[in-house]
Amino acid sequence: MGREKPVLLPKHKKLLKELGENIKLARLRRKFSTAQVSERANISRPTLLSIEKGSESVSLGLYLQVLVVLGLEKDLLLVALDDELGRKIQDANLSRKERAPKKK
Repeated sequence: MGREKPVLLPKHKKLLKELGENIKLARLRRKFSTAQVSERANISRPTLLSIEKGSESVSLGLYLQVLVVLGLEKDLLLVALDDELGRKIQDANLSRKERAPKKK
């Protein structure tokens, strides 16, 4: 029994494809071959090619291994760094003030 492929909306597939293209461009800028990167990341060459295509069936851990080889692992820390929507939701909940308990 094989693993099921995640179902993503087209706009989310486009995001993954763009991520894969960015990883491929970073590899090419460094003049690394697919064989070099896959060996250093301890993954197969077909898996690296799947990552560069933005495959949704490849685990985030494998994407991270490739980013480490390219020296881009700190880029993951930028995800959700500026969570504007989350802060607005949090601020909306903070605006309600509770009364202090009555003194006896």
